Amino acid sequence: MPVRSWIPTLLAAALLPLLAHGAPERDFKSEEGSVRVSTLAEGLRNPWALAFLPGGKDMLVTERPGNLRIITAEGKVGAPLSGVPEVWAKGQGGLLDVALSPGFKQDRLVYLSFAEVGEGGKAGTAVGRGRLSTDQARLEDFQVIFRQQPKLSVGNHFGSRLVFDRDGYLFIALGENDQRPTSQDLDKLQGKVVRILPDGTVPKDNPFVGRPNVRPEIWSFGHRNQQGAALNPWTGELWTHEHGPRGGDEINIPKPGKNYGWPIATHGINYSLLPIPEARGEHMDGMVDPHHVWEKSPAISGMAFYDNPRFKPWEHNLFIGALAGQELIRLELDGDKVVHEERLLGELKARIRDVRVGPDGYLYLLTDDADGALLKVGLVL
Repeated sequence: MPVRSWIPTLLAAALLPLLAHGAPERDFKSEEGSVRVSTLAEGLRNPWALAFLPGGKDMLVTERPGNLRIITAEGKVGAPLSGVPEVWAKGQGGLLDVALSPGFKQDRLVYLSFAEVGEGGKAGTAVGRGRLSTDQARLEDFQVIFRQQPKLSVGNHFGSRLVFDRDGYLFIALGENDQRPTSQDLDKLQGKVVRILPDGTVPKDNPFVGRPNVRPEIWSFGHRNQQGAALNPWTGELWTHEHGPRGGDEINIPKPGKNYGWPIATHGINYSLLPIPEARGEHMDGMVDPHHVWEKSPAISGMAFYDNPRFKPWEHNLFIGALAGQELIRLELDGDKVVHEERLLGELKARIRDVRVGPDGYLYLLTDDADGALLKVGLVL
């Protein structure tokens, strides 16, 4: 074979690693210097959430159609794990968040939130847990520990994020299934933050325990569609964020028993440009104003506090993904107060679904697409 005919073959072989791991690294300008984005993995089907396994070399990643996969730090994508529950993968429903038990090194328990169908064909958010096998190929003995009741969704507003606090309580940030008034109904679990023990039982000190006709799981209410939640590493408090309608995306710091307003108090209007029928204004007595609000909705999803020494300019920052905005939002904090905002990575034109800080100090992002990607993001020092 002539030497010239080898060249295409050699070039193809050289390009295969690049094709397998997406586009080459790209640098983007930011106020804190150049931000470098590397594509670790592509071809993911609507990836929704990720969690780092101990050691920081492997990640669990959910795909909304119902797959849970392990992706290595080098970007190798594993086959779907068996033992994952059947999910209702319609509209915004499917396999959603993933979190590790605080005692994962001993119990190997993995928690999943997902859309689950009920009688009449409507769905709600469920949460369950299973044990990751030692060969990391399956979840064993998966059991549902929480179900959103009643089931009202026809495909919208499931939430949902999972966060363990320092005391081991599990918080679940739920959507209101696009049924606005239910956020104010204390006999329903739509539009609520709930707080349970790791086995699904209700803590005795939850704010509504013992109240007749009130769900004892409820921690706070008056939320819309919560797609971000994280524990503030400096205070130990839960922060959540939620989609407004047309305008009015907001961050909250949910306190026990408090009402966060939706749909009575909101900064948004309906997608039709008409007012929200139940709305009475942006502020209402007896309801908690947002901690931070966007008058124009970026459609926020995923949230991570930056608490790692690797990139000093990002210290005490909060990072949030934007779906409609197709950006990464960087918020500078002074204590709990948001003092500055920067929009990053808009040139990527990617719907950012999840944001996590890795053990190595890099940000890891999931892009929400039928051909979604796992991105690694850091500053060029």
